[in-house]
Amino acid sequence: MNVLVFKNAEEATEKAYDIFKKSFENGLKTLGLATGSTPLTLYEKIRTSGWDVSHVTTVNLDEYVGLSPANPQSYNYYMQEELFKYMNFKSTNLPNGMAEDLQEECERYEQILKENPVDLQILGIGPNGHIGFNEPGTPFDSITHVVELAPSTREANKRFFDKEEEVPTKAITMGISSIMNAREIILLAFGPGKADAVRKMVEGPVTSDCPASVLQNHDHAWIILDEGSAGKLKR
Repeated sequence: MNVLVFKNAEEATEKAYDIFKKSFENGLKTLGLATGSTPLTLYEKIRTSGWDVSHVTTVNLDEYVGLSPANPQSYNYYMQEELFKYMNFKSTNLPNGMAEDLQEECERYEQILKENPVDLQILGIGPNGHIGFNEPGTPFDSITHVVELAPSTREANKRFFDKEEEVPTKAITMGISSIMNAREIILLAFGPGKADAVRKMVEGPVTSDCPASVLQNHDHAWIILDEGSAGKLKR
């Protein structure tokens, strides 16, 4: 784990973009993607780069159960609007939250990950320390699975929905083991609202109580922070 702290989110994102650019120039074939507000500026930099990405396959961390790709709150829709429609990726992959057999869908998606080993995975972190939608208590050996979203996660995500009751209660997510298989990881965290989770991830014990703490065991994980999210680190 390599921890880097920058003055603000703009400078932190610039560093993340530099790491992405080096990976791309070194032959990146599979890119793991996250959603939410944190990576938006990074995705803007990527989509305006003018690069030919026709050799790059993308795999997303997760998708809500019960939302169709056309739903503006789905992660499929988010990715189309923020990245996919601007670039000529070889293939783009997200879990299908509308699948009739969710277990079968998890197995299908895990097979995609096995066939396309992730060179670089983009991550965020939830206020409770989740990565992907792997909530506290998720085993470190977990692979792609259906998860019941924690109340704190639904609370954090309700700002994206018109009504609280519209926030899905379940999602399909890459497991922690699936995420850790990535050759290189960039985790971005901005603002004081993430400071407690960042402290536990970086300086706490490696425990499923804070799923992101597992990144302490990854040799090529970049933890890229602004001063707000790093505010409770002791060193």
